[in-house]
Amino acid sequence: MRPLLPGLAALLLLAAPAAAQEAADFRADALAVEGLVEAQYAYLDRLSESRFPRSAPLRAEAEAVGDRRTLLAYAERAVMALADHHAITGSSFADSWALVPSYADLWVEPEGGGWRITAVREDSPAQAAGVKVGDALVAVDGVATAEAVAGFWADLGLEVTPERAGYAARVLAAGRRDRARDLMVRDADGVERRLALPSLYALPRPERPPVKAAEADGALVLRFNDSLGDMATIAAFDAAMAAARPGQAVVLDLTDTPSGGNTVVARAVMGWFVDGPRPYQIHRLPAEEREMGVPRQWVEQVLPRAGMRHSGPVVVRVGRWTGSMGEGLAVGLDALGARVEGGPMAGLLGAVYDHGLPNSGLVIKLPTERLYAVDGTPREAFRPGA
Repeated sequence: MRPLLPGLAALLLLAAPAAAQEAADFRADALAVEGLVEAQYAYLDRLSESRFPRSAPLRAEAEAVGDRRTLLAYAERAVMALADHHAITGSSFADSWALVPSYADLWVEPEGGGWRITAVREDSPAQAAGVKVGDALVAVDGVATAEAVAGFWADLGLEVTPERAGYAARVLAAGRRDRARDLMVRDADGVERRLALPSLYALPRPERPPVKAAEADGALVLRFNDSLGDMATIAAFDAAMAAARPGQAVVLDLTDTPSGGNTVVARAVMGWFVDGPRPYQIHRLPAEEREMGVPRQWVEQVLPRAGMRHSGPVVVRVGRWTGSMGEGLAVGLDALGARVEGGPMAGLLGAVYDHGLPNSGLVIKLPTERLYAVDGTPREAFRPGA
């Protein structure tokens, strides 16, 4: 055997410790997730003993992390342990679970020992297949829903609670991103059907304007096409509102805003309906209180926009696919005197901050601010007409 060249041998000796250090850094990031959650997650009181949900399987996974892929796999599962649809990782795999509600078309809740479908997304594969509100979700991938939900949490080493049960059922119904869904549903007459539904990730995303304007029963109806994070929405909304007749009723349809957005767009919308500074939401930052021992809370206001004012009645339509900033906009408009109509919204918790892990930079997205209506109602507890 020919001896290695001296330079090559030295490089190999240097590479081995470097690789070992890199693996140690990834492992350290995995082990840091628990502390990150306990420092930054705004809703620790939802969790047992106000701590990250520890389990032997999750701890073993964290200890075994040695590269970026295994770190992301662990981080996804660790965040999933929070049973919070608003807590996710900043990156994902092709076969990761679909995000709820953005890529879900069924809202499923435990009810009376079964699993009731309480909302079906408009123009979705589930609706096209004839799934209706009130149907039961009987099985997922040929496994009874109760058994599938129990297995979902057993895989993480965690017990099933009512909150975890609903979360898992919705995730299971949304399926994996890279494959079709196999769901069994039962209608009100007891008829069961096994359905093959595509993942919403597999569907083409049609080109839609940020805001669609129409008239109905004398009202100007403005539908937001999941566009509250698109700055082009401001110009589109302004153009539509410029066509409103003085005193005309305006209907703001937020039933397709599951991906949320940002407060700039929301305040631009609300700015049309105020003639002076008005409070629309309350923020609280528990992380600062945990670190400094001093609570922090503030009220956010919406201000009028020059030359943009409408004084007619405002109606807001919401539903389960009204999420995050869509919920904030609905709650804010309610505070401004609008009438909010529809069913419960997505109930997504708080405002999400991006938190990068110290060595890898992998991003964990956590609800870090608690949000409230101006009367102190938690945003996630807001109900239309309440």
